[in-house]
Amino acid sequence: MKYKILVTGANGNLGKNFLLSNTDYQVCAVVRSEKAKDDLMSFVNQNNIQNTEVVNCNYLDLPSLKKLAKPCRYFVHLVGTIKENQQNKFDFVHGKTTEAVLEAIKDTGIEKSCYISILGSNETSNNRCFASRGLAEKAFLDSEIPCLILQVPMVLGKDDYASLALKKNALSKIALTFRKASLEQPIYANDIIEVIKKDIKRSLLRPESTDGIRALAGPTALTREKLIHEVAKIIGVRVRVISLPITLGYAIAKLLEFVSSNPPVTKDMLEVLDHDDNIDPTASSHELGIKLTSLEVTLKNIFI
Repeated sequence: MKYKILVTGANGNLGKNFLLSNTDYQVCAVVRSEKAKDDLMSFVNQNNIQNTEVVNCNYLDLPSLKKLAKPCRYFVHLVGTIKENQQNKFDFVHGKTTEAVLEAIKDTGIEKSCYISILGSNETSNNRCFASRGLAEKAFLDSEIPCLILQVPMVLGKDDYASLALKKNALSKIALTFRKASLEQPIYANDIIEVIKKDIKRSLLRPESTDGIRALAGPTALTREKLIHEVAKIIGVRVRVISLPITLGYAIAKLLEFVSSNPPVTKDMLEVLDHDDNIDPTASSHELGIKLTSLEVTLKNIFI
């Protein structure tokens, strides 16, 4: 009999990557709309993914979510956003949702949880995204169930939002970006999936597994300008990167927030994207049991 894993936010890129790579466990993939369910079901069927049940369930519906969690042994929480709008406030996405799912998985078969957060998360931050993520992390740490929290930077996977944005910039003869000297430390999506799978295995086999917060990033930190040039080199094009002042970006974002209930960019979002990521991931990657994929191999896997 295969163990069962509960995954919330399974319709995102990381969730889909996890489903693609999973052969060892049954998965209950939970989403919160019929549209998301149809999208994920289509993905599952197109890729002939086995042992996966896709369920549309309101995360605040505790009885229904608890019923889904009952037969599961491990919980992966992939719900999160860097862009807030009227329908998805940070307090709801990272706050109420987290509190609800943690309450729902109490007294079920779940023995451990994993939450994917972001580098820079801090409950005392002036940035609402970082602060709400930090509060979500605290909720996981304070829960009765052991947890692994991964703080990660830009995640790069095949055809995900970050990769498509980088490709668009690289294919532009002139790429405009805010503060091109901002430091990026992208991590390959498959490396995060590998960490989750290893932690599931360690947890279920009952040797010691890693608990608490671990910061994990790719092995290379570089400027945003350099990253765009590296992508352009892989694709085989040339690009000139022009830096715009980040203060201009903040001004534009504040204006867009004023005139629209669903702006394409917000000040909090820009602050997250402008966060300088430059950590040493050696200790964390060793403890978590993975070898990080080099930036060169990551970019080749994605863009070739």
